[in-house]
Amino acid sequence: MPEQRSGEFLGHPKGLYVLSLTEMWERFSFYSMRAFLVLYMTKALVLSDKLGNEIYGAYLGFVYASPFIGGMLADRLLGQRRSIVIGGLLMAAAQFTLAAHSILLERGADVQRTMFLFFVALGLLSAGNGFFKPNISTIVGSLYPAGDKRRDNAFLIFYMGINIGAFLAGFSGQVAEMVHWKWGFLMAGTGMLVGQVIFWFGGRQIGPHGHPPQVGLLSKKGPTGLPNGLLLAFGVALFIPISAYLMSRPSWVQYLAVVVAVPILMYLVWEILRAPRGEGARMAVIVILCSFSMLFWAFFELAGSAINLFTDKHVDRTINFFGREIELGASLLTAQINPVFIILLGIPFGKLWVWLDKRQAEPSSPLKFALGLLQLGAGFFVMYLGALDAREGGTCSIWYLTLGFFLHTTGELCLSPVGLSTVTKLSPVRLVGMFMGVWFLSSSLGNVFGGWVGGKTENYGFDVVFKWIGVVCVGAAVLLFVLVPLLKRMMRGVK
Repeated sequence: MPEQRSGEFLGHPKGLYVLSLTEMWERFSFYSMRAFLVLYMTKALVLSDKLGNEIYGAYLGFVYASPFIGGMLADRLLGQRRSIVIGGLLMAAAQFTLAAHSILLERGADVQRTMFLFFVALGLLSAGNGFFKPNISTIVGSLYPAGDKRRDNAFLIFYMGINIGAFLAGFSGQVAEMVHWKWGFLMAGTGMLVGQVIFWFGGRQIGPHGHPPQVGLLSKKGPTGLPNGLLLAFGVALFIPISAYLMSRPSWVQYLAVVVAVPILMYLVWEILRAPRGEGARMAVIVILCSFSMLFWAFFELAGSAINLFTDKHVDRTINFFGREIELGASLLTAQINPVFIILLGIPFGKLWVWLDKRQAEPSSPLKFALGLLQLGAGFFVMYLGALDAREGGTCSIWYLTLGFFLHTTGELCLSPVGLSTVTKLSPVRLVGMFMGVWFLSSSLGNVFGGWVGGKTENYGFDVVFKWIGVVCVGAAVLLFVLVPLLKRMMRGVK
């Protein structure tokens, strides 16, 4: 048995457990929105399914884009600790704002006159996530010296905390649907504050990690002559209403995504062409894999929008519990099935890759991406069959949903764990930060596109949309299978 070092618990720094619990409650808050936000929009705000899907996609677009800025601010100005606190408080404020919004509607307030409050809350969520999300995992990595073999296991523990939080979010969704929306938002906001309390009182367990790069940077004057802290506050105060306004017009966000993507792609091509041959080839692989990743997350994240609405309208959610029939909320199912499978399958998948690696048979990163897309497509074909079974206002068995999510989860376990790792391995040292930003930006663009696709269910029906998503995913997987040998050569020995 290894010797237990001072400041450790079960072979890991105590700070790991502080960070894992903090992240668990933050993910509870985040996945609560994934569980019932689109249902709140279509039922309480009486928005169309199309608009609800598109607003949800725009919201996720900002959520996944903002960590790029938040990470830079932490590295250069705030430090990770302050960023986590700022992000947590902003997200708690967002949840309580949404609770206040639902209470106003309960008391008869006009929906249109209160919509600004709803979108301001989404702006707060986007800003808060930008500060919080990239920085807590950074501190986890900093707890371990370079080469420490415990690091991978630490991130597995951290990942389990994420999925426990996601699982718990199903209960807040159930309460929101079956009791009142305000209680779901209040539970999410309270969970966010619980995480902040854990982080605050567990701070000394984190040791010297996560502090600003220099003391006094916030009070130091920047190029404009104003203190950096004041400029930061002004920037956040500007970002929230601007993002809120854009999210209220999701078609603008879709257009903006194209406007942003095209020049970035042109710049990346320029960097690839001017780089040394081997370096440029690896960079090209990153761009190609990011494109396939964008497609994967565009459709995977429909769990919170189109699949959620399908579950609400067309899945038989009544179960027999000890002789008593109970109706489960759509948000409970769409929030809990995936994390349950992740918790059950995460460790076996990790051991499978290790077992294959020892036999020099582990799939390459591009092949894992292809397998992920193939299984995602298979999951949508299963849901397509369920939608066919539920045509014309009927319902289908919950097993269609369960099997579909099972295949989505196995696809996620093939693609998700290798994504960031592959980017860091293939990127030139001078451009690692930029390509990490490109990776997160691809997820952001994917979610905006996914919102547009999900909105098509209103015109064409769930069966048609699910079928074509399946076709696109399988087609992309086949294309990537064909490209695997070429991509492996371009990677020049990087696995």
